[in-house]
Amino acid sequence: MSIKVKDSFFIKWGFPALLLLVAVGVLVWSVVDVQDTYLTWMLEALPAILWVMVLVLTCKRFRFPNWMYVIMLLHIIVMLVGAHYSYAEVPLGYRMQDWFGFTRNNYDKIGHFMQGFTPTLIAVEILSRKTTLKSYGWITFLSFSVAMMISAVYEIIEWLASLSNPTDTEAFLGTQGYIWDTQSDMFCCLVGSLCALMIILAIKCFSFKEKIS
Repeated sequence: MSIKVKDSFFIKWGFPALLLLVAVGVLVWSVVDVQDTYLTWMLEALPAILWVMVLVLTCKRFRFPNWMYVIMLLHIIVMLVGAHYSYAEVPLGYRMQDWFGFTRNNYDKIGHFMQGFTPTLIAVEILSRKTTLKSYGWITFLSFSVAMMISAVYEIIEWLASLSNPTDTEAFLGTQGYIWDTQSDMFCCLVGSLCALMIILAIKCFSFKEKIS
């Protein structure tokens, strides 16, 4: 009996635990020999750290599908890599400049795309399972609104940080002299959220076709 319990526990939590170990490993790498200041690292990495803590504390009450944990891990890695180098100095961003002819390091746009993509998936999952909402239209609208709210709040935090300490928070802002940085950040979030909703819609349509076939 005990063996079956252990086996079922491993099957249910083994994969998320492995992803957690990967996240902790990337966190350790991120904090060692940071390329900017540790203030910048803390500002950039703190959301990822809090996110992991919330997932660990709530995992027994609400377990996400494994594929969603993988997407969350990718998002956390994007954030921790940005924290290690500072978003304006990530090597991948410079590669993107060479590949696509960008005039700035656009690694931060990947982060803002994920800022729309991942929270939308999370919101859809929670609203679908923990509320009485049955209308996919309402679930879609509210999930999209959650993602855009997070983006807006993050931009406000950046603004407040710049007001409190303009010099030391310059790398955290990562504008690189681009006057439309805030607007383009939120646009990338919007695109990420819409992409997530289209993927979910495609999955639902595919599942519906399987049921009627």
